[in-house]
This record gives sequence, C-alpha cells and structure tokens, in this order.
Amino acid sequence: MAGLFITFEGGEGAGKSTQIQMLKSTLETMGKEVLLTREPGGSKGGELIRPLLVSGEADWDAVSETLLFSAARRDHLTHKIWPALKEGKIVLCDRFSDSTLAYQGYGRGNNLEIQKVVTDLYKIVAGDFEPDLTLILDIDPKIGLKRSCERTGNTEKRFENMDFSFHENLRTGFLKIAQENPTRCHVIDANRSLDEIHQKIMEIVKEKL
Repeated sequence: MAGLFITFEGGEGAGKSTQIQMLKSTLETMGKEVLLTREPGGSKGGELIRPLLVSGEADWDAVSETLLFSAARRDHLTHKIWPALKEGKIVLCDRFSDSTLAYQGYGRGNNLEIQKVVTDLYKIVAGDFEPDLTLILDIDPKIGLKRSCERTGNTEKRFENMDFSFHENLRTGFLKIAQENPTRCHVIDANRSLDEIHQKIMEIVKEKL
C-alpha cells in the first residue's frame, strides 16, 4: 500500500499514548498526513467491542478475548486502516496484533495453544498484512503499573488489575516477539525522559521514511 503503518506496543504505563501523540505532531510538522488510531477500537465496530475487553467485568478466558480482539481488528482494518494506507497516509496505531499475542498468548503463561489460536485468527483477519514498523516501549512492570495507577480518570483497568505475574509474563512476551521479528520490531527503553524516547523514535522512523 502507498502509506506506512507504524504500531506502538508495550506493557501498562510504558508511555505509548504520550509518545504516539508526540510522533504524530512531529510528522505533521514535516508535512506528512497522519492518522492516529488504537486497538481495541479505532472504528465504529471496534469501539463498540472495546469496553467489553478493557473495562468490563466479564471473566473472559484467553480464547474468548482473542475472538473479540479479532472481530474488532477486522472492522478496524477494513473501515479505517486499509483505506487510510491506500490513500498514502501514515497510520499510527496504539497497540495492534503483537499486543494480542503478548497479552493472550504470554500474559497467562507461555501458552503455545493460545499463541497458535492468536496466529491462526490473525491470518484469517488480515492475511499476510503486517505493520511496516513496530515500536515496543519496554519498562519494568512495577514502574509501569505505578504510572498507570497514578493516571487520573482511567477507568479501563481490567488488565492492570490482573496478577503481577501476568505483567511479568507480558513483558517477556513483548521481548520475545521483538527477538523473533528483528527487522520490524524495535525495543525502546521507556525509563528515559520523554524527549530522549521521542528522539530515539524519530531516528528509527526517519530511517523507515
């Protein structure tokens, strides 16, 4: 496609939302047309599903969560991401398929069966499509969860409230994904200052541009 698809990944409190906004602003000052979106959500159908996953009280298992994420993702791709990329826009997405693999495939333990479910469903939903670039903000889950809990007005805490072992496994999952996809994925130390992180992101993005 004519555009560029960049995804931001990482555990809770890693600073994705701040850095994705900073990247959007910088790219726009460079004259780029940028679409900022998120998962779950981003499209009308995706936003209807989002509350079930991030703020609902239902005790979904990993397969049920993956099915819901997949339905939201298909709607997101067909109605928002793919049309924007065909128009030549740079699409910045706050979480995408790597989060599903990390949260559902690794979060509750290194579950190979769930990882296969996630991978197989992604093929059905998106085929061979994948991000052009993935930026993984890495942070100690103790620090990330503290940051997340200090945010005011945050009602989407379903995953934050899971056992600490879940978040340790989640970090392991993201680092494993990065290791297995070294061309696409870049791990960034999220313990640095906002400006230092943004500068590193811009170095990576400019090479891709």
